[in-house]
Amino acid sequence: MQIDKAIDTAFEPVSNAVASVIFYSITVMNLDIKIVLVWLVIAALFFTVYLGFINIRYFFHAIDVLRGKFDNKNAEGQINRFQALMTSLSGTVGLGNIAGVAVAISVGGPGAAFWMAIMGLFGMSTKFVEVTLGVKYRQHGSESDPTVISGGPMHYLRAGFDKLNKPRTGRFMAGLFAVCCIGGTVGAGGLFQANQAYQQALVVTGGETSFLADKGWLFGLFMAALVGLVIIGGIKWIAAVASRVVPAMAIVYIVAGFVVIGIHYTAIPQAMQTIFEMALYPQAGIGALMGALLMGVQRAVFSNEAGLGSSAIAHSAVKTDVPVSQGMVGMLGPFIDTVVICMVTALVIVISGAYIEGNGIEGVELTSRAFASGISWFPYVLSLTVFLFAFSTMISWSYYGQKCTTYLFGERNIVEGVYKILFCMFIVIGASTQLSNIILFTDSMIFAMAIPNIIGLYILAPEIKQDLKVYMKNLKEKHKIA
Repeated sequence: MQIDKAIDTAFEPVSNAVASVIFYSITVMNLDIKIVLVWLVIAALFFTVYLGFINIRYFFHAIDVLRGKFDNKNAEGQINRFQALMTSLSGTVGLGNIAGVAVAISVGGPGAAFWMAIMGLFGMSTKFVEVTLGVKYRQHGSESDPTVISGGPMHYLRAGFDKLNKPRTGRFMAGLFAVCCIGGTVGAGGLFQANQAYQQALVVTGGETSFLADKGWLFGLFMAALVGLVIIGGIKWIAAVASRVVPAMAIVYIVAGFVVIGIHYTAIPQAMQTIFEMALYPQAGIGALMGALLMGVQRAVFSNEAGLGSSAIAHSAVKTDVPVSQGMVGMLGPFIDTVVICMVTALVIVISGAYIEGNGIEGVELTSRAFASGISWFPYVLSLTVFLFAFSTMISWSYYGQKCTTYLFGERNIVEGVYKILFCMFIVIGASTQLSNIILFTDSMIFAMAIPNIIGLYILAPEIKQDLKVYMKNLKEKHKIA
């Protein structure tokens, strides 16, 4: 038995046990509903209503803040607002935008695309809260470099429970989040991304006859070297690369999408009608409606990570003295990721009619077929896009894992160095093996992050509401907001 298969087999019972808890489902109308998704949806709805539909009321203000209209150049921090948003987006804009949308439509029908967009809009409110808290409770924990900033759920969870006079519970919840984040980083941020990038490269270079066949380790070494060159420089290098890679890959993908949509322009009205009808009035009845809704919500959550707390870690390094202002910028993430980029994928799939030809659950192959209907050479563009998406996800998630590792073991150079080496090693392993059970385990870890994180958000919600009130009062009085 090969080593990777032996590891996978040995890990299977652990993986299944953890996944059965985190992804525990209840059956309603013959549909399996994951409790963790309900947990995330309720939070998104609650914070949207509780904060007076902040995602809609202050959308254009958030764009102004991102543009630097209220910046204070002397504010504390390591990266600017745009870099913080791009670093966060580099972790969320990925295979979920390409394959995840296709899965949603192939299972839930075109109506799933509508519910993805709706969930993306509500997720903006959750993202606002966690980013604001991340900046508010960030700390200088490095003894060797006082300018280094650390923030995220680990810190605001401790603060929230300290205010309830339950410091032990706070330490436990913060530690639980950190452990889950590290586990998710290794799998979803390293193993899975490297594996999928290699598989797509293999497809476009000839499959089994490709010069890359049986050379996954070589491809993994190449990716690990690229990632290592970036993450060695910390958040400043990661942000600098993300701020260039993310806009470039998003523009390439969106432009390609609009080209295909333009080629099929006569089908646009019918496609939009199909999406709305299947989302709100499916011919197959309430069961089909619930199926589309659940699948759309699930893929939206997988895509934008609102409620998981990961983005707060990246945004915490921003140059600002007013946490709420960066919360405004942070809530643009789910809009760009899920409402814009995911909807481009959905429109291409529905307008081209590629989903009709499908048979069962399809992922990236459905997206590739849909784009190929208008651009025959698109699989090559898709290969480049998958590579960039995987690379950008790796560098941002490596930072999340690094901050959680140093939270647990101390902000020392040796701790950071060991973590970065191990992370790059897992990239090589991911490209050269098929560790499906370990990836299932780490996926479970990522969604487990939502459990302690959202508890912390609820505890500190009144505080955020008060901070928002003060922020808007200062804004109306034309005070400079940093």
